[in-house]
Amino acid sequence: MAQYQDTREEFDDEEDGYDRPSKSQIKRELQALQDLGKEMTKLGAETLNRIPLPEDVREAIDEYAKMRSFGAQRRQLQLIGKRMNGLDPQKVREAIDMATGESRAAVAAHHRAERLRDKLIAEDAALTDFIKDFPEVDVQTLRQTIRAARKEAQLNKPPKSARELYRLIHQLVKPEVVLEKEIDE
Repeated sequence: MAQYQDTREEFDDEEDGYDRPSKSQIKRELQALQDLGKEMTKLGAETLNRIPLPEDVREAIDEYAKMRSFGAQRRQLQLIGKRMNGLDPQKVREAIDMATGESRAAVAAHHRAERLRDKLIAEDAALTDFIKDFPEVDVQTLRQTIRAARKEAQLNKPPKSARELYRLIHQLVKPEVVLEKEIDE
């Protein structure tokens, strides 16, 4: 009976030596990307514009919208999944949530942009602080928009410039999302 030895330790060491994911893991990731692609086909064009998708993926999603045949749509979803290969599914999910406003980061960016807008309209000193925090902002456009928003508020007009100011600020405060997988070297 001594001829059977426990060799589990040897196999454990060999399993740690794999430097790439299994076929099953790759299939799961591709299916996850295809599912995310299907979800993106249901989003509007304006929402899709907020997701930093590669051009070929965006074109494939736009083509899907034009298709009426179930079979053609199914094949197009497979193509979308294939073109999304190389993107991190978790980051794509975050980007979708950011674009649709469902993530905590999106809500936080929204609230921060609103607070900054209100502060810029109310106080002159807030502009200096804002420029320190965001040196890349176009100061001239920012000042003109603030002036217009203040004037609209005084005249009880609709807040067109305040909305424009919000959009300008939101572009600066929203978190950046990168969809490509990070390559370990």
